[in-house]
Amino acid sequence: MVKRFYKEVSISLSDGGHAIFLDGRAAKTVGRHPLASASIPLAEAMADEWRAQGEMIDLVAMPLTRLQGFVLDGGEGARGEWVDTIMAFAGSDLLCYHGDDPALAQRQADQWQPILDQVGAQFGGAFAVTQGIIAVAQPDGLLRAIRGHLMAMPLSGVFAHKLMAEILGSAALALAMGTDMIDTDTAFAASQLDHDFQAERWGVDGDAAARAAMVKGELDAVFSFLTLSVPQSA
Repeated sequence: MVKRFYKEVSISLSDGGHAIFLDGRAAKTVGRHPLASASIPLAEAMADEWRAQGEMIDLVAMPLTRLQGFVLDGGEGARGEWVDTIMAFAGSDLLCYHGDDPALAQRQADQWQPILDQVGAQFGGAFAVTQGIIAVAQPDGLLRAIRGHLMAMPLSGVFAHKLMAEILGSAALALAMGTDMIDTDTAFAASQLDHDFQAERWGVDGDAAARAAMVKGELDAVFSFLTLSVPQSA
């Protein structure tokens, strides 16, 4: 952390959109890009993060600023890598691998299949589902449609989807959240289904519960970033 060096936080138009200024000077990302957004709501939320800082600047308490910084520093050159990461999850999605235990498999089918069906329908296909750990290939047409969707998406959306897929272990859940099919609570519960099933049998591990709560907070922050970063129409 560094000592706070500014008093006033403002937003002004710049080439990069709505930029954050600290005592009249442009705030910069780690990569020295102006901290700005095409979205007014995101710019305002970032400004509020800077205003909320105390004597010391704590970037951990500024998730929107950090996430926008990654997008600006990555730039369009990072799009392909981020899309590839999401597609790796789509090709071996958590929701497509059901357990051998009949009770667990039934619960997975009940909670996961409706999400897979909705996401698959959006992209004109259907996810292949298997039982156990033997790999199952996903339809080429479905994967091409998902990739095309991601390549046309605003860069901030691609980055948010990448992070959500990594957190959840599932591109299907990330895509469902990105189209408002499910909320963060439902998505996170779906990603934790196996863990929760085992906890019901063997008891809750306090450390694991604490880690899950931390991860859920990260997911909430990323989804908030996704929601706020959508450029607003005039």
